[in-house]
Amino acid sequence: KGAAARKPRGERYTPATIRERLTMRDFMDTLRASGIQTGGPDSLSQRDRQAFAAELDKWWLEVQRS
Repeated sequence: KGAAARKPRGERYTPATIRERLTMRDFMDTLRASGIQTGGPDSLSQRDRQAFAAELDKWWLEVQRS
């Protein structure tokens, strides 16, 4: 309760994004089960790492102010 989580690229998980991810996971599972080859996500770039670090810093400042 009251937890916060972020994707590796810095985006915050919300009930809406979690629902979206679960729907996509189930859809991709159906595709794989039918024999369609699916790829994974792109590798984390330096930009992705910087975005995550910036979001983490922003979150930490919010926590300290609370």
